[in-house]
Amino acid sequence: MKQEKQIDMVGGNLWRNIFRYSLPLMFSNVLQVVFNISDIAVVGTFSGESALGSVGSTTILVTLLTGILLGMGGGVNAEVALWVGAEDDRRVSNTVHTSFLLCLLTGLLLLAAGLLSVRGILVCMHTKEELLGGAVTYLRIYLLGCPALALYNFGNGILSAIGDTRRPLIYLSIAGVVNVALNLLFVIVFQLSVAGVALASVISQYLSAVLVLRSLCRSKGAYALRLKDIRLHPTAVRRMLRIGIPSALQYVMFAVANLFIQAAVNYFQPVVVEGNSAAANADTLTYDVMAAFYTACTSFIAQNYGAGNRRRIMQTYGITLLYALAAGAFLGGAFFLLHRPFLHLFAQSEEVIGYGVIRLKIMACSYWISAFMDNATAAARGLGKTVVPTIIVVMGTVVFRIIWIYTVFAYFHTLDSLYLLYACAWILTAAAGNFYFFRQYRKLPENIHVPAV
Repeated sequence: MKQEKQIDMVGGNLWRNIFRYSLPLMFSNVLQVVFNISDIAVVGTFSGESALGSVGSTTILVTLLTGILLGMGGGVNAEVALWVGAEDDRRVSNTVHTSFLLCLLTGLLLLAAGLLSVRGILVCMHTKEELLGGAVTYLRIYLLGCPALALYNFGNGILSAIGDTRRPLIYLSIAGVVNVALNLLFVIVFQLSVAGVALASVISQYLSAVLVLRSLCRSKGAYALRLKDIRLHPTAVRRMLRIGIPSALQYVMFAVANLFIQAAVNYFQPVVVEGNSAAANADTLTYDVMAAFYTACTSFIAQNYGAGNRRRIMQTYGITLLYALAAGAFLGGAFFLLHRPFLHLFAQSEEVIGYGVIRLKIMACSYWISAFMDNATAAARGLGKTVVPTIIVVMGTVVFRIIWIYTVFAYFHTLDSLYLLYACAWILTAAAGNFYFFRQYRKLPENIHVPAV
């Protein structure tokens, strides 16, 4: 199968190839975060702290929506990479055309379900009355972009699976510039406040989806998207759902746990919620930089699994872990030292910034720990294993966090005791996740055979 402008995952120097593969992904993720941050910065600067709090109150739900779609995109990535490594053009094509429909359907279902339930969910999260109206408005508009976001993640998953991370960077850059321009236009000129930033996000999401789909339709090879071939292939459906549903469920459960955390934050006065929202932007930036290496981990392992290269599977795991650890430690150190200048991007009130500092300092010292958890999960996904890692994540980052909130936090009732649960949950989940991955790796025979179903 001829590949165009792609990085070789089954041959060559792994250190160099993983870094070359991850760098455009890293820039893509950073740009996406920067553009999202611009939403918050613009609304906080030109529409006031109440608007900032309204948008911030939706962060967990937005993460939930995007996480589900990222999970489906991750399933596409792992499955396409597997068959590319095995040089099975027919299964590559079947996976591409089946996953298009599955991802689109997921986006439409999220749109419908979200529009019906958004207000009730925000009320259950104890969203402050003065922030509720703006939060509902923002989410209802943002939801309109779910089908587009689903299709972009579908296309990004395919291109990443074949070793092409350059094109998604280009498309995201174009859409991001449009997003920033529309933010300024809608908020400053038209005075649309939270509705304006939501509308700008939706338009940019549809633009990025159109660009990536256009690219796939014009591509050559088994991974090209041909409208006449779009249909559900039973075997591909089974494999996609087996990988995609647990991956999406993992994001869902992670977000559910964070809903409890957000609800705990919402019990404090609005100024605490606003400070928490401002500081949480550092979390997103750091996670998304580190996530580039997790995507590399899944893609490289899946291709080498398909190619029957057992040794490179473990090498990939170790290299991506070290890269992610370095990224988490570096960014954590930067945010710890530059916490106030960073928070000033989102809020002007010293009281808001003061509460933001509490979260930012604790999280900055903890980011690197998450690499052990997320890299093990990504590695297992590359081997086609998603059910057990999902259970591990549910127990470690959902059940454990909920227990922590109703015990440790309930006893101390301080922000410090709330934010420390992140690091504790990561340590617990990382231990179980790595044990599972190493166990699965040891079970691999020297001559790997990938089952069709």
